[in-house]
Amino acid sequence: MHHLTRHHLTRRSALIGASLLPLAGAGPSQAQTKFPDRPIKLIIPWAAGGPADAGFRILAESVSQKLGQPVVVENKGGAAGVLGALALQDAKPDGYTICQMHMSMLRQPMLNPALKYDPIKDLTYILQITGFVMGVVVRTEAPWKTLPELLAYAKANPGKLNWGTLGAGSTQHLAMEGLGMAQGLSWTHAPYRGTADTMRALLGGEIDFASESSGWAPMVMAGKLRLLAVFTAQRAKRFPDVPTVRELGLGIVVDSPGGLVGPRGMDPAVVKILADAFRAAAQEPKHLAFLDNMDQPLLLLDGPAYREAMVKAQEQERELLRRLKLLPA
Repeated sequence: MHHLTRHHLTRRSALIGASLLPLAGAGPSQAQTKFPDRPIKLIIPWAAGGPADAGFRILAESVSQKLGQPVVVENKGGAAGVLGALALQDAKPDGYTICQMHMSMLRQPMLNPALKYDPIKDLTYILQITGFVMGVVVRTEAPWKTLPELLAYAKANPGKLNWGTLGAGSTQHLAMEGLGMAQGLSWTHAPYRGTADTMRALLGGEIDFASESSGWAPMVMAGKLRLLAVFTAQRAKRFPDVPTVRELGLGIVVDSPGGLVGPRGMDPAVVKILADAFRAAAQEPKHLAFLDNMDQPLLLLDGPAYREAMVKAQEQERELLRRLKLLPA
């Protein structure tokens, strides 16, 4: 931990190694007496191999060492990323089943009334960790050199283009649909189980372009894919020549924070042990290097602040879905 620079530490993210130890005189809480005394299951609600999966695997390995118990990753891909949230509804709130949190888990219950969980009330917010860089990518041999060229082709050829994301109703999907609706475009969306699957489909020619988080970065660096634009407020650090969607006059900015949640009703002392361990792991050189490699920011927020941010985000998402006419009647 002593390798970290001041740049990587914020007031919210000060490392408190002592907080991982039992607190003297803190009462007979489950956390202080034995947590964790067996393996912890970490659900990643995407197929293995994408940026969300890879980053959390690095964290899981580090937290396993810190807590002295394995943190076992279980991938539950598909269903636009809500299978983790659904699994939490049936899990005991004892800290032994936790899940990666992302914006689709917040959004999907608004899109699908059959999903019987409340993303605010039915989850315990443990820690916000990072955000994802979304972008539009094509194969290097594709004819489109810019996003406006791609959109112009789509306008002139209704229904001809196929494009992919990691799921219907995902942030990546809605960002691109927002562009399409604003331009009056007709095209075909293909949902996949995760970013890695979308990238394989794009490289294999199943789809013409993808709206995806930064799992494309290594392939763009290797010259296999061309990045046309990013949805973030600022240009990506490693792709300074690639414009933002907002710079192109298309008016959409997508920040997609993600973190860690558990079932409703967790013991606050258990939450603290998990939050402190993941907070420390998030700031270790291996994870920081991964974030740099994916152009992802470190966005640490404690549980209460994370929950409060998601309450606000839920209202913003509802307004976006209303504007896109995607809310069920």
